[in-house]
Amino acid sequence: MNTPRMGLPDRLADTLSMPEQHEYLRRAFSRRGLLRGGAVAATGVALAGGGGVAAATTPTLVPASTTSTVHGSLVAPFGRHLAYGADPRTQMRVSWQVPLPVSKPFLRIGRSPLDLSHRIPAEVRDLFTPAGIGKSADIDQYYVHAALDNLSPDTTYYYGVGHDGFDPADPGAAHTVYSFTTAPRTHSTRPFTFTAFGDQNPSYTSIGLNSLVQAQSPAFHLHAGDICYAEETGHGLPGDAGNYDARQWDSFLAQIEPLSSRVPWMVAFGNHDMESWYSPNGYGGNEARFTLPRNGFDATSAPGVYSFVHGNVGVVSVDANDVSYEIPANIGYTGGKQTAWLDKRLGELRARTDVDFVVVFHHHCAFSTTSSHASEGGVREQWVPLYEKHQVDLVVNGHNHVYERTDPVVQDKAVRTLPIGGTHEPANGGVVYVTAGAGGESVYSFPVADSYEGHEDAIDSVPTYWTGKDGKVTENVDWSRVRYTGYSFIRVDVAPAAPGRTTTLTVRALAATGAEVDRFTVSRKVRTSGHGY
Repeated sequence: MNTPRMGLPDRLADTLSMPEQHEYLRRAFSRRGLLRGGAVAATGVALAGGGGVAAATTPTLVPASTTSTVHGSLVAPFGRHLAYGADPRTQMRVSWQVPLPVSKPFLRIGRSPLDLSHRIPAEVRDLFTPAGIGKSADIDQYYVHAALDNLSPDTTYYYGVGHDGFDPADPGAAHTVYSFTTAPRTHSTRPFTFTAFGDQNPSYTSIGLNSLVQAQSPAFHLHAGDICYAEETGHGLPGDAGNYDARQWDSFLAQIEPLSSRVPWMVAFGNHDMESWYSPNGYGGNEARFTLPRNGFDATSAPGVYSFVHGNVGVVSVDANDVSYEIPANIGYTGGKQTAWLDKRLGELRARTDVDFVVVFHHHCAFSTTSSHASEGGVREQWVPLYEKHQVDLVVNGHNHVYERTDPVVQDKAVRTLPIGGTHEPANGGVVYVTAGAGGESVYSFPVADSYEGHEDAIDSVPTYWTGKDGKVTENVDWSRVRYTGYSFIRVDVAPAAPGRTTTLTVRALAATGAEVDRFTVSRKVRTSGHGY
């Protein structure tokens, strides 16, 4: 574009919502202009009136006539990534990418790598990003998705993806066959592990960290937003589109494939995941790339809001862009519906006799002390009271590129100390918050010294701030228990138990070296009947 602010007056550029930005860009880059072979200039294009939500459609792909004659045998799938459906025991979603248009894509599946006789047709979702939106020339991206339903719980399946001219069942394509395992049956007492981090991009650091995560053999992985930084700036402003690079998604999905092709890669959306070229609300591109559970309050306008249950753990993903004062491009876009849904879903999970632990993950932090973003007042106002009301066992965030862990918190204050190696019993009150945002992007700093396993430097009061509707508010906090400046992720080991016994959820923070920097356990007594503990 002709200026970093996309040709908009300053007073407008700072206040446009994500739907308004989308409408502006779509008018500036008219379909007619694209078909003439290039994007039209943005200067002088009128803004859409009002602040309504843009139409729920992703940009249409320019016909790729020059590549439509390429034989399918010359086109290889890449970037395979799995996601659970609403019921992880019986549903899996398989997604992948192809560099050129293909005919009749499909997935083969079976219980043996030598028997992939069951063939399922797949769906192609096309994205087109024109020259002038970001750093690349015109770019077409082709994402392919297959839905697997009626699977058997606790079962390993083998699968391969293909299209006309490329068949994973052919002897020469045997190396493209992968496997996954469905979630266990209800009330299973088999232990399992899951992992989590946020804020990752394609890099050598990320490759190493992904390999370390893969070595933990997780049942699933949580990514707490800012998935790959294709939208580099992340300020939620029209000028961000000038730094966008859609090609970064290709690199990212190829990089995570060794893990995501075998382990469900469950994402929440962060501020860098709002991409204004794609509607609705900047999430149309992510809707094309990922197939997530569609059991939130509105899977069309808010595809990153959903929940699932694996074993005795209920997991909830919410979109903190909806409540962020710091980066308000999407603030209030759900009209309060997401918060109402969160309250209802947490209550439903807590009432289930087969769910012992409830884990919530989202991008922005309710409690963090870094010098860069610190704490988000919108999350504190809207969601922290719900976490306390429903005794959420663990909240995982990204946004701040560090590892930080709180003591159990109630009403913004620590209610007791949870030392490294200690045990938290949620029935006694308080919620533990973990910032795991050091997944690969450059790390941040703290206003005080690091304090982690083997290098403890306990401080009773940390000077920091939170961001409210009127800007930053300084505070001194007593809840910052562990701080580590370095690349890291968390490993969560779950030990289910029989009714009447104690079940545990043990959280370990592991550095990029493999060293443990924090460890604590959440403990609950398994219900014998009803809804009591």
